[in-house]
Amino acid sequence: MITAATATTLRRVAATNTKRTLATSSEPLVKTALYDLHKELGGDMVPFAGYELPVLYKGENGGVMKEHLWCRSDGKAALFDVSHMGQIRWHGEDRTKFLEKIVVGDIAGLGEGEGRLSLVTNEKGGILDDTVITNAGDHVYMVVNGATKFGDMKHFEAQMADFDGDVTMEYLEDTMQLLAVQGPGAAEAIKKLLPSDFDLVNMPFMTGTDTTLAGVEGCRITRCGYTGEDGFEIAMPEAAAISIASQLLEDPAVNPTGLGARDSLRLEAGLCLYGNDLDETTTPIEGVLGWTMGGPGSRRRVEAGFLGAEHILTPEGKFQKVARKRVGIMGMKAPARQHAEIYNATGEQKIGEVTSGTFSPSLKKPIAMGYVETKSAKAGTDVMIKVRNKMQPAQVTKMPFVESRYYRVPE
Repeated sequence: MITAATATTLRRVAATNTKRTLATSSEPLVKTALYDLHKELGGDMVPFAGYELPVLYKGENGGVMKEHLWCRSDGKAALFDVSHMGQIRWHGEDRTKFLEKIVVGDIAGLGEGEGRLSLVTNEKGGILDDTVITNAGDHVYMVVNGATKFGDMKHFEAQMADFDGDVTMEYLEDTMQLLAVQGPGAAEAIKKLLPSDFDLVNMPFMTGTDTTLAGVEGCRITRCGYTGEDGFEIAMPEAAAISIASQLLEDPAVNPTGLGARDSLRLEAGLCLYGNDLDETTTPIEGVLGWTMGGPGSRRRVEAGFLGAEHILTPEGKFQKVARKRVGIMGMKAPARQHAEIYNATGEQKIGEVTSGTFSPSLKKPIAMGYVETKSAKAGTDVMIKVRNKMQPAQVTKMPFVESRYYRVPE
């Protein structure tokens, strides 16, 4: 049974996990186009990445716990406002060549409409951001994190200044809003707004296309997400955002969902939160994200050519050895928050630190993600975690914690 105390703990953990992206300047918080709708729906608004966004909603189906479980329930879908994310279009004949200098993934190999997760790296091989990049035909569409988007673009501009080729960056600012619809019922919910001839059944995960939504031109849909469920990110002109969101919410299967449940859902799915689980001192190998460069012998691992590659790959295209690795952790009796210390099984030696932790609504037990010494990173390794100055036994475990249900096109 989920107690009121557990629900309170979830909200506290969710708030803690968002602190790294709270506004730190004196600039006023930005309101997305859905701000008034959030308030009308009972949104508990908090500062996040320079924006004012709902951490949860108050009401019958509101609260981190209920919002989280709704997204995991058959036939249901969660609606998130992710308009704080940075949307960028890359133009020019050499856009792909340039992108392969600033991210680790194979962008040239993307067919039209295909997308993939990639990583922006610095000169030392550290991760500046994680990003989803899609070949949109006459341009490349990129979505970066809201808390890092301005730093990202400053970095991109610096790299463009040293690039000999034809490439331009178009930042869509807040003229294009971004919503995410996630959960087993996401396709049914989205289908009602798409043209009648749009084929969602044969739309693979990690693909996207321009389309109309509720008859509105200039929209885009990408089958992707941050929850481990089937889902979509939909971009639309700012003026149409409230109308499109409202039409989605007319479906009783769609529930407005805040940052708190977004955080617990992504952690169950084993997905990183930039600023907590990844930062500019972390390499893709440490973060166990080497797969974003392709498998052994892949073009990107052989040719390299991206910023900081010599700190990530050997000359033969193998992964550099690292002293620590990102792992999942379970078994502790209380949630281990960010910065909780991880020790070996005897509790005598510190071997790492928790980067994200919460109470899993789906598993009804605490889960955490963190970094440990490489020799202790094998699943099944016994560890101790210091929670509120008390040592708790736990185990390194594989991720995701909850099995992912990303969409697969029927054979």
